[in-house]
Amino acid sequence: MTTWFCDYAVLPSGVARHVRITVEGDRIVEVVKRAKRAEGDTHLRGVTLPGAANGHSHAFHRALRGRTHGEGGNFWTWRNQMYAVTERLTPQTYRALARAVFAEMVLAGYTVVGEFHYLHHAPGGLPYEDPNAMGLALVDAAREAGIRITLLDACYLAGGLFASGHEPLDAVQQRFSDGSVEVWAQRVGRLTPTETARFGAAIHSVRAVPRDSLGPIAATARAGVGSVPGPMPLHLHLSEQPGENVACQTHYGCTPSELIAAEGVLGPMTTVVHATHLTDHDIELLGEAQVTACFCPTTERDLADGIGPARELTEHGVRLSLGSDQHAVIDPFEEVRGVEMNERLRSLERGRFEIPDLLDMACAHGYASLGWPEGGRLVEGHLADFVTVRLDSARTAGCGPDQVGYAATSADVTDVVIGGEHLVQRGVHRLGDVGELLQEALSQVRAP
Repeated sequence: MTTWFCDYAVLPSGVARHVRITVEGDRIVEVVKRAKRAEGDTHLRGVTLPGAANGHSHAFHRALRGRTHGEGGNFWTWRNQMYAVTERLTPQTYRALARAVFAEMVLAGYTVVGEFHYLHHAPGGLPYEDPNAMGLALVDAAREAGIRITLLDACYLAGGLFASGHEPLDAVQQRFSDGSVEVWAQRVGRLTPTETARFGAAIHSVRAVPRDSLGPIAATARAGVGSVPGPMPLHLHLSEQPGENVACQTHYGCTPSELIAAEGVLGPMTTVVHATHLTDHDIELLGEAQVTACFCPTTERDLADGIGPARELTEHGVRLSLGSDQHAVIDPFEEVRGVEMNERLRSLERGRFEIPDLLDMACAHGYASLGWPEGGRLVEGHLADFVTVRLDSARTAGCGPDQVGYAATSADVTDVVIGGEHLVQRGVHRLGDVGELLQEALSQVRAP
């Protein structure tokens, strides 16, 4: 049993001063307000918050940071550069890169990650000896970095969608595909959850999965498969680009949201990622199904994707979560501020979301969407995942503890506890210099 004395802690009832959190195993067993510091307490100086959930990650995209931002084009031109990175990824290089990226996430204050995984096979689509070698490399990387992971294993069957229909896979996309829903499900069924790793299903997008395969994937997620129990979280990219909407409307006669609703994909365990370009009817459908929408503001602005209808979605009952997606930035404070600041730009009004609502987006909603409903809040019985932010940096000095999220960056995180383990102390990850880890890993996957 360990005890943590917090100068301030953000509880469901609000910010409290002098809070003692008692942890046994990986769970919080007691939270006491107005406590006195006792011998044996670990003192957390600053404000302690629930750990943030990174609801949508593609770890290998981190290789593009600082290499693509100054160029013109749009999402589709960026995608060609992203595809080029895959050519140098093996289970060994992927593990090293993901280990460093996940360590960067922990250092920034993320305590669980949803890794949207579609890079399954060797070049040409040939399975590795263990067909889950690439996914298990990610799970092993997360374990070493200390972060919880939900591996969202994506089904990817087609090369794109146009008015004429679905295109065949190109040479790069062969690595992404199992060829059929049945083979995909068989491979996922060989995975085994652990204390810190859980598994979910993913439909890459309506571009990459034809209509007749959408329902079977959703059914697999509801029932579970092999050692992975159901219902599984089910994630998919949705309406990230106007081009996807136009192709779907032209070929199928409906929007992507209408298509997945008709095929039984939507439900409380479903998370739609981006959900940027939606009609009023789309928003109604997503709200009726009580889905989660995962916004990725730093990626959506970097790729010129657009600003999603956050306020409208929440008003219709959709929960919002957050992800860093392509990792142009790994900073949960930047993501959560992005939702509110984008809304201010759209509406010309401030305070579009209350601070507790923003905290739920960053923490509890993300945990729940990834299949960890017992995380994301500092309450008894929940996972002992929490983060401390300093109140005396050049950015946070003078901040009220309740509004530190409007000023802090990942650089202000001093301590991170995941499952009761003190992974980051005084701004240092237990693995050491994360910058060095990243430099070494990136050197293996970038072209000479």
